Amino acid sequence: MAELTTLARPYAKAAFEYAIAVNKLQSWFEALEVSAAVAEQDQVKKALAVSGLSAAQKASVFVQVCGDQLDENQQNFIHTLASNKRLALLPFVKELFAKMKAQQEKTIDVEVTAAFELPVDLINKLAQALSAKLDRKVSVQGSVDKSLLGGVVIHTGDMVIDGSVRGRLAKLAEAMKS
Repeated sequence: MAELTTLARPYAKAAFEYAIAVNKLQSWFEALEVSAAVAEQDQVKKALAVSGLSAAQKASVFVQVCGDQLDENQQNFIHTLASNKRLALLPFVKELFAKMKAQQEKTIDVEVTAAFELPVDLINKLAQALSAKLDRKVSVQGSVDKSLLGGVVIHTGDMVIDGSVRGRLAKLAEAMKS
């Protein structure tokens, strides 16, 4: 997967820089979301795998499937990916673009998992505290995991804050073994 991300990075960077230059960051993000979703469809994967189609034909088919969701420049981007045999990288391009967009906008998505449904005011306080700590606008998504005894587990990107009772017990058991 690291190799595919490496291959996708220049395309994501080019799309991001262009989107910033023309002040259409959200429009490009939405277009890449649609394109990535199309690229992940089994029928599209099969159609693009047909070796008898030229790059231009593959791009045209892909753009047709996307419908009017892509403007002319975004369609040109699809044609460039097709001519370089990189249409399959669209999901990776979208992910990298999303990370660059979040960095630009200073936003971050946080997943909070608890043993029970958290009250809205508690989620808002948590969002404010994380926003101050991370110096970003935080968007909190909550979920419930009944297997947690209590506490919460917070996921954001590569960072995990395990404040669950199970996590604390595991740390205690590890400390007792050493």
